Amino acid sequence: MTELLARAFGPWVRQVDPPTLRADLIAGVLGALLVLPQGFAFASLAGLPPEYGLYTAIVPCVIAALFGSSWHVVSGPTNANSLALFATLAPLAAVGSPAYIQLALAVTVLVGLMQWLIGVLRLGSLANFISPSALRGFMTGAAALIAVHSLTDLLGLPAPEKHGTGALFAHIGEHLDSLRPGAVSVGLATLAAVLALKRVLPRWPFMLIALAAGTALAALLNSVTPWPQWGAIAVVGSIPPIVPRFHWPGVALSSLPELLSIAFALTIVALGQSISIAKAVSARSGQPIDANREFRGQGMSNIVGGFFSSYVSCGSLNRSMPNLEAGARTPLAAVFASAWLLLLIAFTSPLLALIPLPAIAALLLVVAWSLFDIPGWRRLWRHSRQDFTIALVTALATVTIRIEMAILLGTILSLVTYLYRTSRPFMRVMGFDSLEHERAFVVRADAAAPLPECPQLKMIRMEGEVYFGAVPHVADQLRDLRAPAGAAKHLLVMAKSMNFIDVPAAELWRDEMVKRRAEGGDLYFHRPRPPVLELWQRIGYTQELGADHVFVTKRIAIATIFDKLDRGICAHCSARVFEECKTLPPPLA
Repeated sequence: MTELLARAFGPWVRQVDPPTLRADLIAGVLGALLVLPQGFAFASLAGLPPEYGLYTAIVPCVIAALFGSSWHVVSGPTNANSLALFATLAPLAAVGSPAYIQLALAVTVLVGLMQWLIGVLRLGSLANFISPSALRGFMTGAAALIAVHSLTDLLGLPAPEKHGTGALFAHIGEHLDSLRPGAVSVGLATLAAVLALKRVLPRWPFMLIALAAGTALAALLNSVTPWPQWGAIAVVGSIPPIVPRFHWPGVALSSLPELLSIAFALTIVALGQSISIAKAVSARSGQPIDANREFRGQGMSNIVGGFFSSYVSCGSLNRSMPNLEAGARTPLAAVFASAWLLLLIAFTSPLLALIPLPAIAALLLVVAWSLFDIPGWRRLWRHSRQDFTIALVTALATVTIRIEMAILLGTILSLVTYLYRTSRPFMRVMGFDSLEHERAFVVRADAAAPLPECPQLKMIRMEGEVYFGAVPHVADQLRDLRAPAGAAKHLLVMAKSMNFIDVPAAELWRDEMVKRRAEGGDLYFHRPRPPVLELWQRIGYTQELGADHVFVTKRIAIATIFDKLDRGICAHCSARVFEECKTLPPPLA
């Protein structure tokens, strides 16, 4: 029985015993306490009633834990998914309306199907094309949007009628005279409580405690204050029973094409988060991750979740890391967290209805600040200005345009940058650092002083892939080596670092061979890699070049080429850089 369960759910099943169950039960309590305020906040951010955040923290959490790859990742509502869903669906239906809710559930099922197919088709490596720089920029931009969208609730202002960062700031400016000091006081008090508790009691559920403090203050102000502007603080309101039930999303088939495009973009966002979080947790736990299994588990969680009132979910870093730190040993900790959450809501729903929206906004500000990662941006600036630029452009795009387009833009920029880098492989001119018998083979440009060089044989080292995109750059460099009057007519290419070539690159080397032979010189290669030799053999270039033009050692290559050099030039050469030059008569004056 255990082996059957292990094949279905993973090898962690074999580790389940009483101590493991006890550890997972305790970790599950923390998971339930953490997701309670986050579930309300993220659902509001997604434009859905608060209870949908809790639905999403229950069903998808269980499915992803049991069928995913990571033992410690906890799935559920996240800020980025919530904001992305809001941004993509708001133009299609009134936010929070029944039509909007049905669209959200339908998109969730479509996202799940796409994720599951990616895992089944074993396309998990696609996640590697979402660069860390693009993800950093996206998360920073999302953090900025979270903070901006929290301002209306924090200030007690009415919700804006138009969407977009600019429209939101304009709305706030127009309604500043309607600011409610009571709402601001509750928000700031909650924010102060979160920051203080996080510093003093970091292992405690500080977000939940701060939310309770904000709720108590709001209840006090709403009941006893004599000033209207201090009272009437908006609260969550009554919460229906949180028992997920099967429901078929009611959307028209005519809207399916548009929903598919939205689901595709949300799939990219969700998978990028999921695999990044799984890798981050894996680095701490040491447990390996199977990307394809992780995608299948995430896909199943969204497919099932979409039919049980859940919106798009993925791994949550805010819950996964505390789950690991709390001592969770298997995915059962996430399952227990969902069970604890149901019990919590069943016995405390009247109190949950009193949670003030300004307090939730304060929690969102804390979440947003944690996502900015200023030290990470500083390191990126120091290490790579190109990656910093990609992250910055992605962050700005996230704030100013549709979110799914922003992460696509960041990914495209990363790929374009990579292609630009690989299209300019290094071609280094090599030489010897002395005339001694035991001497180093060095890059001439790196030498402290000019090194003597043979006037007839140029030696270069190719570093990187030579493919169709790199052909123009390599061709220009080869032409420059031939261009000067009296340039060396023979060329020896150190090819062991030329990892890959394609047919256009092979044609480039054929063209170089023809031109050098027409000028009385020749082309030679030292240790080309097996895939390169295999391609040359297939297209017939090996026969044209000649097997005697490919060498396994530099010493054999130089000795062979030396016999083909013009002795008339050698007679007047004073460089004499090769061992074989010692057999020649002294140079003529």
